[in-house]
Amino acid sequence: MKISIVTPTYNEIENIEKLYVDIKNEMKKFDFEYEHIIIDNSSSDGTIEKIKNLATKDKNLKLIINSKNYGHIRSPFYGILQSSGDATILMASDFQDPVELISKYINEWKSGNKIVLGEKITSDESKFAFSLRKLFYNFLNSISEIELTKNTTGSGIFDKSIIEKLKLIKDPYPYFRGLIAEIGDEIKTIKFNQPLREFGKTKNNFSSLFDIAMLGVVKHSRKPLRFMVLLGFISSAISLVIGLFYLIYKILFWDSFTLGLAPVIIGIFIVSSIQITLLGLVGEYIGIILLHQRNLPLVIEKERINF
Repeated sequence: MKISIVTPTYNEIENIEKLYVDIKNEMKKFDFEYEHIIIDNSSSDGTIEKIKNLATKDKNLKLIINSKNYGHIRSPFYGILQSSGDATILMASDFQDPVELISKYINEWKSGNKIVLGEKITSDESKFAFSLRKLFYNFLNSISEIELTKNTTGSGIFDKSIIEKLKLIKDPYPYFRGLIAEIGDEIKTIKFNQPLREFGKTKNNFSSLFDIAMLGVVKHSRKPLRFMVLLGFISSAISLVIGLFYLIYKILFWDSFTLGLAPVIIGIFIVSSIQITLLGLVGEYIGIILLHQRNLPLVIEKERINF
């Protein structure tokens, strides 16, 4: 039996050696062959050199170096597809997915569960940020056409049969959590507390988190588009009623009733803001379609080591 562990990295010089050692020690608890695949997004802080040095002494450690930074969506998914184990574990490189989860994942997999995800029920991050994430997951589930597992980071263990199914999906910009739900197999969760990053700086910012959020929406729901159509009908009806009201009122009180510019200007601003928001939403859907039409690879590799 063989276990694959995939950890994506980008400028993780402070974490990478400790991560490698901790995973190696965790795997000593099992009589399994294993490979530790690190897929690096072209780090510039010495992370690659550190991994190369470790890999010369341990053939279980494998490295894929991307030709550039392909981001936090494409690179991890590509790394998973390169695994060769009977089961594959995805772990973050910043220790916010505790290494101790590996043993729990493997034990659940040995019990027959083909998909096991880590579910963070509490977090050491700010309560506001954690509550905001929970609110988003609730919203996403309410509009999604599939049942998504809430409060997961993507970390988990996936049977080889699941990996083979993922390989059949030709998606250049995948929403991994959504794909796992799309497959349809039963999902087991392991609850954990997510600690704060101890070393280094987080690569998540508003832009990257918004990217993930919008990806989850446009990949797995057509309800926003249908809402736009419904909103158009409702707005048209309201506009017609208001227009008729003003027309009748003006006819009845021709000399005393003056409309003024304020309602017109306010109405223009409201309608314009709605139009801009809805156009942006349509643009997100069109952007995803364009990505699929271009049929670009998930990543382009620069180098492989120990494969």
